[in-house]
Amino acid sequence: MLQRISTRLAQIELVLAGFFALLVTVLIIYNVVTRAMDNSQFWVDEAAIFAMIWMLFLGTAVLLKQRQAVAVTALVDVLPRKWRRIVGVFVDLSVLLFGILLLFFCWKWYAPLDMIQAGFDKDTFSAETFNFMYQEKAVTLPMYKFWAWLIVPYFALSLCFHTLVNLINDPRGHYMDQSEGQTS
Repeated sequence: MLQRISTRLAQIELVLAGFFALLVTVLIIYNVVTRAMDNSQFWVDEAAIFAMIWMLFLGTAVLLKQRQAVAVTALVDVLPRKWRRIVGVFVDLSVLLFGILLLFFCWKWYAPLDMIQAGFDKDTFSAETFNFMYQEKAVTLPMYKFWAWLIVPYFALSLCFHTLVNLINDPRGHYMDQSEGQTS
């Protein structure tokens, strides 16, 4: 059941990453055309950057769920199967630890309980916490940057979920048996 949810979530994340990739492309083409017509739209650059960031985080979540992130495997490929599996479990646990730490730091960064305690008043929140993230506006877009940054805590949650599902479904690292250069 968890595997199906994780797989479906990854499919949705992949579609969204594709949407943001298309959006980046359209925005850049639009930017080139408007600049060629000497009518630059400055908001396009910032929108393309935000779309690219969302694309990156969503795509990375999918790659890590599928265990297909870029890796240097020269050492792992020459290890016996048992040690490759141990390395695989270690990698999964390291990714999970990274996700948990990222989630923890996002919690501290967004400080939702402090924001609730401040009555959702940005000025009160900033005065009490010296955290100005809710007041930082985008340079050219009519929005606050924390909306764009929401992808980071989402990524941390997604990463933890996908990695936990991977560990539950393959706690002994058998997926490493599929790596190239197997030796027994």
